[in-house]
Amino acid sequence: MKDTVDRLTPMGVMVLALLREADMHPYEMVRLMRARHDDRLITITNGTLYHTVARLQKAGLIDELGTDRDGNRPERTTYTLMDAGRDAVIAWVRRELPRVDRPAEFRVALAEAHNLERDDLRELLHERRAALFADHRTHYDGLHSSRAKGVPEQVMVEIERQEALLEAELRWLDSLLARLDADSIPWGPSAFSPSDRYLAQRKAAQQ
Repeated sequence: MKDTVDRLTPMGVMVLALLREADMHPYEMVRLMRARHDDRLITITNGTLYHTVARLQKAGLIDELGTDRDGNRPERTTYTLMDAGRDAVIAWVRRELPRVDRPAEFRVALAEAHNLERDDLRELLHERRAALFADHRTHYDGLHSSRAKGVPEQVMVEIERQEALLEAELRWLDSLLARLDADSIPWGPSAFSPSDRYLAQRKAAQQ
């Protein structure tokens, strides 16, 4: 499983996560990703997605259900998620959530964190908080020490920015953990209830 997870790209994780929702064809995947503005997180192109789908199938994480044609449209192959693919999504998200050295991967992991159960998510986020706190303390102490030594402010602006970003993320993370602890957010796969907007979005993507 580790080798499989290590080879997963953020695009691959998002494709597997889509197939956790339902069986679908690549064209629907692309439309859903764009409708959900997932291009904030990854670069979405038809070529990259089709290549990713082929790689996931070769790895045994997804499989073809069948091919159909609707009117004059090109043939569309529908894919389904295999058990190995379902496990790979969870393993990848669990690996990336606590890490503070891979910001791009963390954003994708956080976007897919709803695939985890509440207790699992809380544990991973507490691990992340400990790492963030240590990183923030290093930047904070470094800034104050440098200022005390008379280091010019103009050479410390990047450190200053990073310290501020780390402090802001710690505040946000504490807020999220408090809401998770208070059960004020419905969480986990079993807590998801398809809204009218979600169903309309899915229907539009299938056209």
